[in-house]
Amino acid sequence: MSNTAPGDATLRRYNTIALTRRDRLLTITLNRPESRNAINLELHEELAEVFVFAAADPHSDVIVLTGAGSAFSAGGDLEHIARNAANPELFDEEVRLAKRIVFAMLDLDKPLVCRMNGHAVGLGATLALFCDVIFAADNAKIGDPHVALALVAGDGGAAIWPLRIGLGRAKEFLLTGELLSAAKAEQIGLVNHCVPAQELDAAVDAFCQRLLNGATNAIRWTKVLTNLELKRVATAVMDAGIAYEALAVRTADHREGVQALLEKRKPVFGPRADKHEGESR
Repeated sequence: MSNTAPGDATLRRYNTIALTRRDRLLTITLNRPESRNAINLELHEELAEVFVFAAADPHSDVIVLTGAGSAFSAGGDLEHIARNAANPELFDEEVRLAKRIVFAMLDLDKPLVCRMNGHAVGLGATLALFCDVIFAADNAKIGDPHVALALVAGDGGAAIWPLRIGLGRAKEFLLTGELLSAAKAEQIGLVNHCVPAQELDAAVDAFCQRLLNGATNAIRWTKVLTNLELKRVATAVMDAGIAYEALAVRTADHREGVQALLEKRKPVFGPRADKHEGESR
């Protein structure tokens, strides 16, 4: 990763993230459109750093997070997931990045607006939900289907979903992995606004301009205050979530989930799979 982006010496350059600035608005774009912005190891690492950069950037007051191409983020990169399933010790090292990403987002005192231009899935949904305000295109869907791969939503989902929509609804959607339309997500309060896709840019720009025209310190300090409860919950939940997800990565059900995804079929999970695997060792 080099230090600057062409045309603006104050911006960093990343391999999987694009940074652009217009006046005092900084846009962070997940930039793997060929994979629908699926999150591989490199994007994990760069996400853990980019919000730290945004917080320290003296040239911006409002941050937008979005995705390149047709998706916001499709979640974990399949090749990356398969590698970790085969080598769980790699997951143990990399999962710490999820905690760094979440707390870097929570430590960012500037308003962070999500421009959810397409589907936000798994960790992609977590990234969207930890933003302060979410504008979703009406053709987008959002959900956290960790359980579809026999995983635990330990990288932030179990912390943020209940805070946005309440414990009962959060359990329903995290236990089933259901993807919600943007309209449904708006209805239950998971996202702030569902707007026609062709009107997404105008809606995000108008809201960001309203923030930019406001009292910068009052806005930042209000965010810091409201984030105190989010930090308390994230601190209480993240370590246990990471530990449970690390256990899940080692199960036969997870390997079956990954294999089924690679073979484009439905997984066949079984309550005795891990017991039998243990007996055969």
